Amino acid sequence: QVQLVESGGGLVQPGGSLRLSCAASGSIFGIYTMGWYRQAPGKQRELVARATSGGTTDYADSVKSRFTISRDNAKKTANLQMNSLKSEDTAVYYCNVARNGMDYWGKGTLVTVSS
Repeated sequence: QVQLVESGGGLVQPGGSLRLSCAASGSIFGIYTMGWYRQAPGKQRELVARATSGGTTDYADSVKSRFTISRDNAKKTANLQMNSLKSEDTAVYYCNVARNGMDYWGKGTLVTVSS
């Protein structure tokens, strides 16, 4: 089993920054992708950013140039630096590990962007 624990969510004003962290533990090794997804009220879960074991990154168009994903393979962590936050970034953010056709999810952390 793989366990994922997210931290770093909270309330921030528009234009502000937050940093989300995800720590993975359990049966996780080899090649896998770590990423962040989000789900806003009434909407489907969507990809925000992800990083492969080799360092390739992928971002949703809506967050490019504002969000940065970083990953530490040795520590099995993935961070999401979010800058210039907008109200539309408000959502529950979920950490994801994709490995051998399996998806593992954290419980999520709420990010609220509001003045």
